[in-house]
Amino acid sequence: MKRLISLTLLLSIFLTACGASSAPTPASAAEAPTLAPTEAPPTATPEPEPQTLTVFAAASLTDAFIEIGAAFDAANPGVTTTFNFGGSQTLRTQIEEGAPVDVFASANAKEMDTLVTDNFVTADIAQVFLTNKLVVILPADNPAALEKLEDLANPGIKLVLAAEEVPVGKYSRQAFDLMDASFGTGFKDKVLANVVSNEDNVKQVVAKVQLGEADAGIVYTSDAIAAPDLKTIEIPADLNVIAKYPIAPLVNSENTELAAQFIEYVLSAEGQSVLAKWGFAPIK
Repeated sequence: MKRLISLTLLLSIFLTACGASSAPTPASAAEAPTLAPTEAPPTATPEPEPQTLTVFAAASLTDAFIEIGAAFDAANPGVTTTFNFGGSQTLRTQIEEGAPVDVFASANAKEMDTLVTDNFVTADIAQVFLTNKLVVILPADNPAALEKLEDLANPGIKLVLAAEEVPVGKYSRQAFDLMDASFGTGFKDKVLANVVSNEDNVKQVVAKVQLGEADAGIVYTSDAIAAPDLKTIEIPADLNVIAKYPIAPLVNSENTELAAQFIEYVLSAEGQSVLAKWGFAPIK
């Protein structure tokens, strides 16, 4: 009897265990896990193609154009503006001899007009972008004790000018013509007799005076501002000569669009502000 009860009890436990176990869920009915959407990788911004813009500019533009060039490059990623500064007549010759140039900025109309005649610059495309005027510079210690324009005719004065074919040299001699009429005939001859050196560009005139190799020199107002260590004697408007600077792209430029953009920047309010800072008289 006890054996029968034991078997019955074992059978009951077995059946209960089987009923409690659940059938496995088919894989096809299992809920698929939810995946987070995959974000597309950010698109890399392509690097701009590097471009080099070559600008030939009058030596008097050195400080202003270096600042303008840096700002222009910053506003145009990939662009590098390079400059060749010198006497306008020298730069014009280099262009005629085949130097690769995109933009030319001259200190006078003569050199630009020559390039137009020789088909290096398209007619009527050059435009005046600033004016400049003359000033007398003296060493800081002023060893010759010069105080007024008339003192330039004193015997023994060492005067340095730019050569006559250089724009500022030509303007200086034109100013002497005006002074000759004001200070008396013979003034110009006396002044020119004091010239000890004729330089290739205006920056060389500044350097001679800074080094004490001359008692005076005649340069542009912009050059005097760039050399604050020097003293100056102002030239009145009626005895001064106003220089007009034209700028233009070259016909053979390989960067015509970029050249136009640079000229546009020079003519913009930002560019003209920089020119004014360096002593030029902007046209806008």
